[in-house]
Amino acid sequence: MDRAKISEEVQRFGRSLLLPIAVMAPVGMILGIVNALTQAYLVSKVPLLGNPAIKLFLISVKDSMSIIFSNIPILFAMGVAYGVSRKEKGISVFSSVISYIVLLAGSNVYLKITGTLIKEKELMDKAGQAMVLGIQTVRMDVFGGIISGLIAAKLTDRFYKTELPVAFAFFSGKKLVPILSIFVTSVASFIATPLWMYFTKVLAGMSVILLHPLGPFVNIIMVRLLIPFGLHHTWSALLRFTEAGGVYQIAGKTYVGVLPAANEIIFNLGPNSPEWQMMPKLTRFLAQNQMIDTLFMFPGIAFAMYKTAYKKNKPLVKGILITMVLTAFLGNITEPLEFSFLFISPVLYLMYILIGAASSLALAFMGTAVGYIRGTIFDFIIFGVMYENSKFYNIIIVGVVAMFVSYFTFKWYILKRNLITPGREEEVSDSKLLVEKRYKEIAKIVVEALGGKENIVNVENCISRLRIDLKDKNIINKERLKESGTLGVFFPSKNHIHIVFGPHVEFVRNEVDELL
Repeated sequence: MDRAKISEEVQRFGRSLLLPIAVMAPVGMILGIVNALTQAYLVSKVPLLGNPAIKLFLISVKDSMSIIFSNIPILFAMGVAYGVSRKEKGISVFSSVISYIVLLAGSNVYLKITGTLIKEKELMDKAGQAMVLGIQTVRMDVFGGIISGLIAAKLTDRFYKTELPVAFAFFSGKKLVPILSIFVTSVASFIATPLWMYFTKVLAGMSVILLHPLGPFVNIIMVRLLIPFGLHHTWSALLRFTEAGGVYQIAGKTYVGVLPAANEIIFNLGPNSPEWQMMPKLTRFLAQNQMIDTLFMFPGIAFAMYKTAYKKNKPLVKGILITMVLTAFLGNITEPLEFSFLFISPVLYLMYILIGAASSLALAFMGTAVGYIRGTIFDFIIFGVMYENSKFYNIIIVGVVAMFVSYFTFKWYILKRNLITPGREEEVSDSKLLVEKRYKEIAKIVVEALGGKENIVNVENCISRLRIDLKDKNIINKERLKESGTLGVFFPSKNHIHIVFGPHVEFVRNEVDELL
């Protein structure tokens, strides 16, 4: 497999992690609201919340939503299977669940055969074992889900059309995939279990670096540097769900990674529990850092671009910049604005990274405890303002400073280097296709500009970009592509193009699929 193919496969895997995260985000917001409304300090301020019927309703919602967080590995198994498989995604997802159950059972058998199965419940956590779906197994957590998803995806793409001899014809094709998943995962469990036991020691070694007081600075640099390659979700998952993010003892139970530990404290124990003092250690790798970007730095950067834009272009570029800022402010989608200056000036992007990294470090030293995974205004209100002892005001203090630093730094450097940021082009596209949601016309332009149907090998999308494999990138008409209203175009690898459409991307992709 050549380098370009490997790069594409890694990016595809990174994209697959978005689906379970996308499910966790709204569920987490609902849990955050419900949990805040059931806290004693808020009930004392709003007596209506103490009404038995209202309290029963809130607790019922909380218990229902909590089930999702109890089964995060299954979400990742299904998400990876769906995202990585190219064909028959439905059977891939079905097979991934079977694969995950077999993986747990196989790990249990391995522990029994090797005599390492811990019988005392109170010692299971210390040995890295746990009861999952009623099966005692090594705690692979999200890693186990990812393994199952990859197995199912690869078997689906390879065998969904396989024909068996007539005697076994009933089991041919798609029915063969889940059957093969059972056998392959049975073998894989005996390989993965000892490897994971060793890998946890390696990740624990990484945590020494990442959990250092300067860890938040390193984390933000890594996340932002990986964004152009679409691999930032992979890095974040490492911190959130593995030993690289630390191992935490909370109320007698062991939690691996910063997110499960934070979930337990936020959603179950609450801000008045003794365990809340652990939150600043956890949240320094979570949403509070993103909030500095989306709520403060982005408005500062966008205003700098507007102020440096040519006068004739300001009316048009203002609308574009406002859309970019709101996309991040309301939806946590940062790529449209980031890509507007990343490829124009890597130095400007480096400044952006350093300001954000320094801000995250400041929040950590100030003991900020605003948790969860997204950086929208809604998350700030739910997990910051609504939660006692979150010190949400630190985000405002640091954010305002970061906003002014971003504004003056960007304005100075854009003018100094005469950079062609939005609004500083001699000619600015006045495409209104995205604003007016004319997705069919956009799709037609995209397909034509890429050399027609015959030049397009595969089409995927992530949260903000079309990701398309081409036969020949040399026949692309870049000027025609700009007419689609795209917010940016770049090639992360040979014959693989990313076309940025922000939150409209899924609707554009649907129309492209129709054309193809």
